[in-house]
Amino acid sequence: MPNNIPVFTISLDFELYWGIFDKVPLADRVEYFANTRQVIPHMLDLFETQQLHVTWATVGMLFAKDWQDWSAAVPIEMPSYHNGQLSAYRLKSEFGRNGRLNSCFFAPELVKQIHRTPYQEMATHTFAHYYCQESGQTVEQFRKDLQAAQDIAARQGMALQSLVFPRNQYNQSYLKVCREEGIKTVRSNPKDWFWAQTVEDKLINKILRTGDAYIPLSQRTSFPFSSLKLEDGLPLSIPASRLLRPVHGSKDILNKFRLNRILSEMTEAAKRKECYHLWWHPHNFGTYPERSMSDLKVIVEHFKQLQKGYGMQSMSMLEIYEYMSGL
Repeated sequence: MPNNIPVFTISLDFELYWGIFDKVPLADRVEYFANTRQVIPHMLDLFETQQLHVTWATVGMLFAKDWQDWSAAVPIEMPSYHNGQLSAYRLKSEFGRNGRLNSCFFAPELVKQIHRTPYQEMATHTFAHYYCQESGQTVEQFRKDLQAAQDIAARQGMALQSLVFPRNQYNQSYLKVCREEGIKTVRSNPKDWFWAQTVEDKLINKILRTGDAYIPLSQRTSFPFSSLKLEDGLPLSIPASRLLRPVHGSKDILNKFRLNRILSEMTEAAKRKECYHLWWHPHNFGTYPERSMSDLKVIVEHFKQLQKGYGMQSMSMLEIYEYMSGL
């Protein structure tokens, strides 16, 4: 098989409130997550119609029906973060008695819809939005988390084979455990130095990551298949290329810059016969769902043009692994 075909892949970090509970009060985001739940079926319709192969890295807790079901799925050993506020398990005591907020924590019907939709890969974002570089937690606690994620997915007939590390806390030391627990591919961070550390993040790193979304500050974001390495006993690491940042409500010029940056990078990847890996959180569409979907349609249409002009293919993370395995 040729190793110089252009590829477009999308991975989504599907988490709802589990992804931001330690940063934002839930009271500020109830409508935001309601919008997120409404926009996901529209994403799926677009992906199915245009045959986009997408990896949905989903927090395992979203598979649960309610807090009772959640309790039955919790692993025996939980992460022992030095900072206890980082543990998702503390949320039951705060929100477990208010069933009206369950839609911010559980989404089994959306999980099923994603799984049923053609071309979509159900993957894991760990069971409890697990932070793999935070102090206090251990590799064996991470293993228990992955086992819990696989167990709750297996109840719906799913086997999770791709993983995205929460908060991009990519941990090389944890890759062996990933493979032992059924993970064949993981998303790694871009190669630029300002993506190297996402735990104790410096202001300059944040500024450069944000600025690079609008003007070129980084190295080329696409990568050839020849740069990917299959190693025995480890999952394939597939670098991210670009985060599709949320729509700015009153800054149309920035919205245009951010979208054009992605389109130009996609074009360069197609011309170079390289891979381009776009990612975002579905809840990033929660503030301006209509405008966000409009931007996504522009991106998808651009991919279709590159597919026609350069033979660019759409692949999920797992499909990239399978393709690499066949080379």
